[in-house]
Amino acid sequence: MATMTAAQRREQARIEYDAFIKGCPTNQLLDRLSDKWVSLVVSALAGGTMRYSDLGRKIAGVSPKMLTQTLRSLERDGILARTVTPSVPVRVDYELTPLGHSLALLLTAVKDWAETHIDEVHEARERYDTQDEQVA
Repeated sequence: MATMTAAQRREQARIEYDAFIKGCPTNQLLDRLSDKWVSLVVSALAGGTMRYSDLGRKIAGVSPKMLTQTLRSLERDGILARTVTPSVPVRVDYELTPLGHSLALLLTAVKDWAETHIDEVHEARERYDTQDEQVA
């Protein structure tokens, strides 16, 4: 059996990722990225650095607990950076990393698509629900 370098082993592992397999790390990452709070936080930060309170005001309906959990998970995944400035009160800013900016392009496009096509989705739901009522 031929010996593989560390780089070759990493490349082989990367090729073997399969998001359709539940235990695959890419499946777990997709689960995280499909969370609506993640999409809204990343889309909000695509416009630039924001403070925690600014994010809370911008993202309607997010609880402080959920916002904190979302920010921590995104920081852990390397998608955003948290900067603490010692002052009274302490200032905490959040901004996207280069990895986060690449994700923001996709998630912002999904958000924009939803905003553009929500009327069509509502119409389709009404047609479906009306059809379902007629069958019953």
